[in-house]
Amino acid sequence: MTRNPIPAVATMDVVVVESPTKAKSIAKYLGRGFRVLSSYGHVRDLPEKDGSVKPEKDFEIVYEPLPDKRRRVEEIARALADARRLWLATDPDREGEAISWHIVRLLEEMGALNGTEVRRVVFHEITERAVREAMRHPRDIDPHLVDAYQARRALDYLVGFTLSPVLWRKLQGSKSAGRVQSVALRLICEREEEIERFVPREYWTVEAELANRAGEVFRARLVALEGRKLAKFDLGDEAAARRAVEAVEAAPLRVLAVERSRVLRNPPAPFTTATLQQEAARKLGFSAEKTMRVAQRLFEGVELGGETVGLITYMRTDSVQLSTEAVAAVRQLVGERFGADYLPAKPRRFRTRAKNAQEAHEAIRPTDVARTPEAVARWLDEDQRRLYELIWRRTVASQMSAARFDRVAVDLGDPEGRVRLRATGQTLAFDGFLRLYREGRDEPAEEEDEEGRLLPPLSEGEEVTRRRVEAKRHVTEPPPRYTEASLVKTLEELGIGRPSTYASIISVLQQRNYVRLENRRFVPEDRGRLVNAFLVHFFDDYIQPEFTARLEEQLDRIAAGEVDWRAVLRRFWQGFAPRVEEVKARRVAEIIDALNEALAPKLFPPREDGSDPRACPACGEGRLSLKFGRFGAFIGCSRYPACRYTRPVAAREEGERRERLLGVDPASGEEVWLRFGRFGPYVERGGESPARASLPRGWDPDQLDLERALALLALPRELGRDPASGEPVLAGIGRYGPYLQRGERYVRLRDPEEVFSLGLEEALARLAEAEAQGTARRQSGVLRELGPHPKDGAPVRLMQGRFGPYVAHGRSRASLPKGSDPEALDLEGAVALLAAKSARSRTGSRRGSAGRSTRGSRGTTARAGSRRRTASRQEG
Repeated sequence: MTRNPIPAVATMDVVVVESPTKAKSIAKYLGRGFRVLSSYGHVRDLPEKDGSVKPEKDFEIVYEPLPDKRRRVEEIARALADARRLWLATDPDREGEAISWHIVRLLEEMGALNGTEVRRVVFHEITERAVREAMRHPRDIDPHLVDAYQARRALDYLVGFTLSPVLWRKLQGSKSAGRVQSVALRLICEREEEIERFVPREYWTVEAELANRAGEVFRARLVALEGRKLAKFDLGDEAAARRAVEAVEAAPLRVLAVERSRVLRNPPAPFTTATLQQEAARKLGFSAEKTMRVAQRLFEGVELGGETVGLITYMRTDSVQLSTEAVAAVRQLVGERFGADYLPAKPRRFRTRAKNAQEAHEAIRPTDVARTPEAVARWLDEDQRRLYELIWRRTVASQMSAARFDRVAVDLGDPEGRVRLRATGQTLAFDGFLRLYREGRDEPAEEEDEEGRLLPPLSEGEEVTRRRVEAKRHVTEPPPRYTEASLVKTLEELGIGRPSTYASIISVLQQRNYVRLENRRFVPEDRGRLVNAFLVHFFDDYIQPEFTARLEEQLDRIAAGEVDWRAVLRRFWQGFAPRVEEVKARRVAEIIDALNEALAPKLFPPREDGSDPRACPACGEGRLSLKFGRFGAFIGCSRYPACRYTRPVAAREEGERRERLLGVDPASGEEVWLRFGRFGPYVERGGESPARASLPRGWDPDQLDLERALALLALPRELGRDPASGEPVLAGIGRYGPYLQRGERYVRLRDPEEVFSLGLEEALARLAEAEAQGTARRQSGVLRELGPHPKDGAPVRLMQGRFGPYVAHGRSRASLPKGSDPEALDLEGAVALLAAKSARSRTGSRRGSAGRSTRGSRGTTARAGSRRRTASRQEG
């Protein structure tokens, strides 16, 4: 391959990029005369302590070198000793501009530049053509982009380091608050409140099964009754629906009108950062963080048959535009692969609809559309292959013809106009872009429900035969919780943050235990709802979506050179700082009163008997209130310590089962709750330091009452003392099920009910019998026959070995975990131990073979490690 010359250099030039993978790719394209080094992300940042941003000194920012990057900067400085030029080739966004700026500042402080010419270049794709073209068009570091970066970092610091300490003091157990993460948390919490306030409403529809003259059957829905169009809730109960059914049954029906139309569905635009995250969540099940991590690897370069090539363009972009060259390449592929019918007469152009969009880059697309997913699959891991295929299909589909549907709508009724029904059908006449790509949705679209529904031939005036008329009951549903895809979409539509920061925002909310993912939808934790209520009550203006969006607009204006960044910070700080001081001065009791009022429906739900929900159920005199302890928030009595009543903050729904209050422990005055966790249902007593006990296998949570729950919490139960040894005899339920215990001797029980019913005499007899059987087994080496293995029916045995008990199945062996009770082990536990031992053996085998096959190939291992160490983006 003939390579065009790059501007000549007298000595070795130094090129700096963020990641080692990107460095390796670029080094191949530049060839001799260039040394490409990696900074491994940011090289300096604000230290995480007070005083890093100084409002009193017109927002002077103090930066410190990152300790783990000092060696990288020193390596760059040494390379510059005999270099003529320093080329800064970090990513083409504000963050990349800031990294280049920080590198230059550190090198200047070290005296390492010494008149070295500094040039800034940007690569929107890592291909030889793009890299060599960019090197011919260098520029200076853009001071406006750097100012926008500094303003964002300062804002995030001022909010985080000013607001978080207030949270820590006023809401014990809270972690942090962030400028953008708090708005995302607000959206999730407000959606949950909508769901809790939602009151289902009943409504009915009437459908008729009809047939044309030829006897072909179709369905139609009642849309008007007695000359009036039916609204959604006009048939509000079964009686109204029954009257409507009778009216349809009594009316002679004929076709009143037939309307035929051709409907076009155009392809979606190529991916932006936000739409890629949404679609990867819907179609691939990727989190936003995983999507960006995999996309970063595809951008930086993948080794294809000995050549490292970037497979996609830069993945942090708001643009939906493709370059003229890319459009031409895609159109050529569509024509060759799918034919002329699938190629529109003119190239498609798209416009960004997102608020605050920055369109300096292209949309995310393959760097070479001729590299089909099938052609590159063998060089990609499974995640890379799936994401690349998604990007490739979306890009190609964006330049394909629209899909065409034939839609038919038929109105039917009686001559008097008492009833009017409508039947609709839609057929796909030409698949167009749908041949290659269908956009995912969080909720099904109505037109997709109609797709493929056919109507038989019908003509105006034709009488139809009535086969059956039926009424269907419906109940309105609450708005759905946010998925990652719908949350990202909402943040983008509102103009909150930058799409490149959404992954870290979502990750922080989960790490702080403010929200959790349940069935791939976000549910706010109690801690998150308390933090949100605090912020909404005391800092409402600053976590309004509109306020955050306006700040983003100001940051964009800074990047465009239209506004001074310090002026933006001054306006923000003038209102924010006094508000923080005002809240600091409030007593914790005032904060708790405000939260009690704001969260009253959740903290103190109405009682069935209509009594005061805040009256203490234990003493009857105190008032229930939110309290904070070592283990977080709980509800307690205002008469503490005279009344020690406590309970958890609130019940939550888990799947279709609702956690419920079982009653109050008469001994302690504490509420006892049935709850559902990762490992199944359990009972809980108390709020600050709760006692918990799992429900035994086979117990129905719906049948659990207070008496049974208290019996569980009281385990282990002492049956008495052994007259011979004086040791207590206990019955309990442990990890492996129900058991009897005397000293260090355990006996497994078959039925959990025996734990509550056995007396001392029967228990001693069981222990004696088990001891006699154990002696016999030990003499033969077999402690116990556990049963047939579920896979092959061969016996599984508990054995006594030289180094302790183990389980055996054929030639497989697995030791019991240290400290576990052999007598409590059952067949299920033994099979799990054997499977875990087998899995460990297979993993060790693979590692050994991998070590032998890669010996002497440290480069490959280093490359993999480098990719893993690529610096992550900071939250905006």
